[in-house]
Amino acid sequence: MLLFLFEFLHSLGLKIPSAFTNFSTRMILAALTALLFVIILGPRFIKKLYELKIGQTIRSVQEVPLLAELHGKKKDTPTMGGVLILAALALSLFLWMDLRSVFTLILLLTMLVLGFLGGMDDYLKLKLKNSKGVRGRKKMLVQVGFSALIAFYLLTPAVQSWLRPPIAKEQSWVNSGKRAQIQAKAFSLSEYTRRFYVPFFKTPFYLSWILSFLLILFVITGSSNAVNLTDGLDGLAAGCLVMVSLVLGLFAFLSNHLDLARYLNILYIEGSGEIGVFLFAMAGACLGFLWYNGYPAQVFMGDTGSLALGGLLGVSSVLLRREMVLAIAGAIFVAEALSVILQVLSYRYRNKKRIFLCSPLHHHFEYKGWPETKVVIRFWIVSLLFAIIAVASLKFQ
Repeated sequence: MLLFLFEFLHSLGLKIPSAFTNFSTRMILAALTALLFVIILGPRFIKKLYELKIGQTIRSVQEVPLLAELHGKKKDTPTMGGVLILAALALSLFLWMDLRSVFTLILLLTMLVLGFLGGMDDYLKLKLKNSKGVRGRKKMLVQVGFSALIAFYLLTPAVQSWLRPPIAKEQSWVNSGKRAQIQAKAFSLSEYTRRFYVPFFKTPFYLSWILSFLLILFVITGSSNAVNLTDGLDGLAAGCLVMVSLVLGLFAFLSNHLDLARYLNILYIEGSGEIGVFLFAMAGACLGFLWYNGYPAQVFMGDTGSLALGGLLGVSSVLLRREMVLAIAGAIFVAEALSVILQVLSYRYRNKKRIFLCSPLHHHFEYKGWPETKVVIRFWIVSLLFAIIAVASLKFQ
């Protein structure tokens, strides 16, 4: 919105510092806007949640006796704090992002759809006695259906004409006589969406339409659910989200800079800086939320936040063609999701034998006697380590 204002003032002959239109400046301002919004409005928001009696439910003693004992004190702690995070993201989006960009529209739509799904899940758990929220199959159906719409748009040229699709360029140095020259090859949105980039390798893999479609479904749906599973201890998901969103935001900024993309031998994606602005806003919002979500938590993000934020990470990685970077930087999310999958499969096919004491993975370490704060801090350290590895892949390829 402010970009429109700057353009209008510029048309009137008024001088506006160009820094405010730069992606790097807007990324920083978006992060600060979201951070301050959450921190300033946090106390009033938490107070309102208490008044509405929107308290967290705890798994029963019959299901997990030790866990119920460890987390019993968290009962009735306000949840649905994700509403505050998403409100901060929406404010930063409308203030600092280009509302004409297809990336802005896709991210906004993702936030609304998955945020509403998570909100309905939280609402049903709170208002209906003994309810487990939206049924797993229905939840999965909505996630897969929305992911399919994103995939269909990205892979189908006829549909892309509805919005102005970005272009991508792959640049390389070629020897021409005694001098080296830059050779650039342009790709349409559907063409570069079918290219699969693996960190530490220069040459991408070319996927068929159906494989690309299935990959997009897997990444967006998987990321949304993985963050949801990670959100089980005070500050755990929020802290990891800060690191992962900063990593992907850095990739988005570099991919939007023609010279830097050529120097780092990565794909140049026109307008991808808008994704960087959004991801930095996410980092700021999650950091502000961590102020109140750190141990002992005053508020939980609930499915409203975790499903939406995980889905946004998945969509961002798909738009940037950095799905594997998300898997590396979000190693904690991957490990949490895998622990649940392996636990279920082992219980079902190995005569009710369990691999972990309790899943997701963070509860396994609680069962081993680790204090909650130790589990969270060590998971943060591992998350930071993998975030560094993901960034290092820019040079080691």
